[in-house]
Amino acid sequence: MPAVTVENPLVLPRLAPLGVDAVARPVARVVTAHHQREGAGFEVWRPFPGELSMQAADPFLLLDQGGPTVYEPDEALGAPWHPHRGFETVTYVLDGELSHHDTNGGGGVIAEGDTQWMTAGSGILHDELPSERMYRRGGPMHIVQLWVNLPAALKFTPPRYQPIAGDNLKLVTTPDGASLVRIIAGNVGRFQGPGATHTPISYVHATVSPGAQATIPWNPAFNAFAYVLTGSGYAGNEHRPITEHQLVVFGPGDHVVLRAADVPDGGANALDVLLFGGVPIREPIVHYGPFVMNTRAEILQTVEDFQRGRLGVIPADQLAPRRFS
Repeated sequence: MPAVTVENPLVLPRLAPLGVDAVARPVARVVTAHHQREGAGFEVWRPFPGELSMQAADPFLLLDQGGPTVYEPDEALGAPWHPHRGFETVTYVLDGELSHHDTNGGGGVIAEGDTQWMTAGSGILHDELPSERMYRRGGPMHIVQLWVNLPAALKFTPPRYQPIAGDNLKLVTTPDGASLVRIIAGNVGRFQGPGATHTPISYVHATVSPGAQATIPWNPAFNAFAYVLTGSGYAGNEHRPITEHQLVVFGPGDHVVLRAADVPDGGANALDVLLFGGVPIREPIVHYGPFVMNTRAEILQTVEDFQRGRLGVIPADQLAPRRFS
């Protein structure tokens, strides 16, 4: 698994050992992602919405995993210009690179280990396409995108683009030094990630070495989910088997427990998971494609606003058809 890594996790700061009264979060359920096509035709694995609803994932709305795959030259695909309103999109690149443009002036190349945090808020148009280098040369690509809901009071917050370079992530390890924990946003124990969030959440990429067990503190006020990117292992103290493309929904507690298989599935070198959780918003969710609001009337108004160009206008130099930046 490329992303951001270190040769020796033992050089990193360590999470504090848990106290004797610590409560492990039980596994409430395990959901297997479904497979579909998005954008210009690229394939994704989506654990929610689907068997797990948006309401059950609150404050999260959608999670897509694209890859890992290897593109031949002139084959890579992306998502051409499209609108959003009412939430945030968080794109984390584990391998390959994307190019982003939006009508708020944000953009740039999102390379291996980087995160793009885009607050759509009141409305924005953007695209996410393979960079010209990626398109011309081909190569491995592995990307995940998480949609984070905004409460009614922030649905019309001004759009914001937040690039988070891979070398700015907060890297820590478990007390035994056998797992690498990359904090993208929020906190894990006393450590804080660089991402600025409107909705209180934590977002983490953890790599657990074969046979190792990671005990990771988690804010008791947050819910907790773990999505397996690659590899296999076990979740919770009950050792529930998990493998790639599966989402673990945890119950209440103050830490999560993950153990990697001695020999992970699929030829993986370790168990790689996304850990995320937050404070549920508990408001009505009404969605129509790329728009997520609180009422049907707001959706109808959003469609009208989009048709009238109120969510932004594609820059003239971006109107020519293309498959790369």
